[in-house]
Amino acid sequence: MNRSRRPVTMCALIWSALLSSVVGVSAQQDEGYARSSAGTRMLAREGGASLKMLLDWTNLQSDEIEIAEIIIPVGATPSPTHQHGSMEIFYVVEGVLGHVVNGEEHRLEPGMVGVVKPGDEVLHLVLSEGPVKTVVIWVPGGESDRRYGPPDADGWTPIRD
Repeated sequence: MNRSRRPVTMCALIWSALLSSVVGVSAQQDEGYARSSAGTRMLAREGGASLKMLLDWTNLQSDEIEIAEIIIPVGATPSPTHQHGSMEIFYVVEGVLGHVVNGEEHRLEPGMVGVVKPGDEVLHLVLSEGPVKTVVIWVPGGESDRRYGPPDADGWTPIRD
């Protein structure tokens, strides 16, 4: 065998062994864990707001974090002022969100983030001429059940489980 090929061949063998052992261990540890999601459940609120859970206990098998997509149409009844037991992070994808935290209004435009700490009073308003589309992260998770479930909590009802 040519000496110049030996390090490449050895490296490839080591890489292959490492990769197969990591994949084997991962497969055993991650049983039941979904690596992608188009949503686990959908909720709607009178006035047209919708919430799609993207990541929660059902597909993560953990309550470390939850991620949802929330769409609020123009003219939707504002969410009542409320509190969360987790940190809530809003990322605005489309539209302009009025993010009122402890009575102070913040204007969140696409690409901006708003943060609500546990215990803060928060209210969400549509300030744009079109709907607001956001990605919301709760850390730790479990907030979807505390805030948006069981069915009909704060006017949210399941439209798809």
